Order: sequence, then structure tokens, then C-alpha cells
Amino acid sequence: MKRWLQRASRLRVTLWTLIVPPTVWAVHFLFSYLWAAISCEKIGEWALFPTAFAIGTVIALVLIVASGVIAWQQSRTPGDPPPHQEGTDIDRLRFLAYSTMLLAGLSFVAVLFTALPVIMLGDCR
Repeated sequence: MKRWLQRASRLRVTLWTLIVPPTVWAVHFLFSYLWAAISCEKIGEWALFPTAFAIGTVIALVLIVASGVIAWQQSRTPGDPPPHQEGTDIDRLRFLAYSTMLLAGLSFVAVLFTALPVIMLGDCR
């Protein structure tokens, strides 16, 4: 685990990594609704244990957590304390990392709330 965190601290957070957690949530959201529509249409009811949906949810959560851990490592980069008078590269990196970390937390909760109806509902009505 320690080696993985050291590798994560060497990665750089960019604007592209900022959109990873919400994109994973959006893909999971689309997958959830497509899975529900196809399973209700083809089978006529929910499968007893929706294996494909569970695997997709776990993959989405793992990707979001990985993105959050990388951002958390980057947000701990030492730099000037606030208030930031000049926009240095370290300050920008920490801002993007902190924003990515917050979006990862929000996306994690969103994936859980997207998965909740599949867990709670028992039929296709």
C-alpha cells in the first residue's frame, strides 16, 4: 500500500483528471439505466443477483477511490499557506487536486445513490 501511495504522489493532477470522477459516475448512471431496461424487457423481472450491475458498480467505485487517493496525495504537496497572492504552479496543483478530491467524494456518493434503487426494488413495476 505504501508503494502505491508513493507512486500516486508522483502523478500529476491536471484538468483532465478533474473530470474522471464525474465521468465515471455518468457512465455508471447510463449503465444502470440500460441494465435495468434490458433486464426488465428481456427477463421480465429483476435478476435475483444482478452480477453485471454489481461488478460495474464495484469497478466505478474503485476508479473513483483511486482518483480520490491520487488527488489526496497531490493536495498534500507542501506550499505556501493561504491566502495565495500569486498563482504559483504548486498552488494550481493543490487547487486542482483538492477540487478533484471533492468531486471524487461527490461522485462516490452519487454512484451509491444510483445503485440504491437496484438494491431496494424487487421488480420492474
